Amino acid sequence: METFPGDELQIYRGRDYTLAPGITIHQPTLDEICDYGERAYWSMIYTLTSTGADLKFQLDDMGIDYTQISDFQLFYSLLAPSCDQSKTYIITGDLDFTNCQLMQNKSSEEIVMYDAAQGILIDQQTYLKFAQILRNIHGLKRNAQLPANEATKRILIEDAREEYERGKDKPYISQLKNLVSAMINCPGFKYDHSQVWNMKINAFLDSVKRISKIKNADLLLQSGYSGFGINLKEIPDKQLNWMGELD
Repeated sequence: METFPGDELQIYRGRDYTLAPGITIHQPTLDEICDYGERAYWSMIYTLTSTGADLKFQLDDMGIDYTQISDFQLFYSLLAPSCDQSKTYIITGDLDFTNCQLMQNKSSEEIVMYDAAQGILIDQQTYLKFAQILRNIHGLKRNAQLPANEATKRILIEDAREEYERGKDKPYISQLKNLVSAMINCPGFKYDHSQVWNMKINAFLDSVKRISKIKNADLLLQSGYSGFGINLKEIPDKQLNWMGELD
């Protein structure tokens, strides 16, 4: 999925990002997420960024082909009505998606979401950028899984249904608690238990990956230079360059 010029460093810095008139994305700290409720937070993020492939069996039960619905169609028709301001304020402040009405652009005939009271317009490109910025902040990948044929599609739908049924009654396990615990006890991490909560979510998740990359590169180099370990010529440069891009 496309990334957007200029966003990467801004996202890492953690400042609020003005996407369009009336649409500002706030990147919360770990403290804000903890106060909001971690489970509810991730649920809200996944709702705002879901694709048809994320909701295979739910859409199938509604008679909708998940491979034929666009991300924006899915959002404005099924997801946005549940995204009122009381749920999304931690990300979008006063913006309330439920106040938006569906309208058709007269020139392009494109469906858009429009809040007349606030003068906020969300078209397809605005939504796609909004969703991708949220994914970039949280280290998520867009689910673009498409089946090769109808038989495969049915299998994927039923697999998704079975996975949901297996997990729906399991207790929630925090995604952040173990990461915070590991990082504050890691020698390469500069924040203690009191300071870590002020970190923006992207910078924190980036640190988790970066320190892991540094440690992995160090182990490979130590093994390679020891004379008894691996052959460094056989290791991809990206695994040895701890300052490179994170996967």
